[in-house]
Amino acid sequence: MAATSDALLEHVTAAPEEAAIFLDFDGVLAPIVDRPEDAYPPAETRAELARLAGRYALVAVVSGRAGDDVRSRVDVDGIVYVGSHGLELDPQADRWRRRIADFAGAAPWAPSQIELKGLSVAFHYRDRDDEQAAVRELEELAEAAREDGLVARFGRKVLEVLPPVGSNKGTAVRHLLDGAGLGRALVAGDDITDLDAFLAVAELEHRIRVAVLADESPSLLADNAELVLGSTAEFLELLRRL
Repeated sequence: MAATSDALLEHVTAAPEEAAIFLDFDGVLAPIVDRPEDAYPPAETRAELARLAGRYALVAVVSGRAGDDVRSRVDVDGIVYVGSHGLELDPQADRWRRRIADFAGAAPWAPSQIELKGLSVAFHYRDRDDEQAAVRELEELAEAAREDGLVARFGRKVLEVLPPVGSNKGTAVRHLLDGAGLGRALVAGDDITDLDAFLAVAELEHRIRVAVLADESPSLLADNAELVLGSTAEFLELLRRL
């Protein structure tokens, strides 16, 4: 697989001064853990990110977490951090911040399983014994969010509620690419929201999309990827070849 992936990586390694690297955080840089507040990238991954920031025209972490949160967890200078699935780049999204907070505060869900991210909120159920019952409860919560004018969507063991604006990880990727005038890109993700980022670079001649999959990852992500990996450890090995 190494020879095959090295050939694919040439889309960015052949001209790093013309290339951007876009990375999700949870499930790509940091292993998925039971408690989101415990997620951090390994020291070896941070060292590779520091190296890549000096080699490539643009390295960005585009995460569902708040930008300040993911910045503090990665803690590498020279990287662009965009949070809330790209919503932080949309000035129309900020006016929904209070509505999101109010919805989270009133939701009938265990506070320890609610992750408020500023412009979005995540309702986790990874540690629930009966996941089917949890999903049924969250489907009712999702319907309540939609009735309140918000967007609700399921991801890996989570329901996320967001503002009803058009921004997403894909619009963030295009904004950063166009702003920097770059035509080569690597995009890595592990969940359905990363599909927007995958689609955003689909028309580039020089692009590689990397799906880092777990059992609960959507198959649609792999269908739109040039390279599929099975863990954050495998992704670290890929970073070392960039």
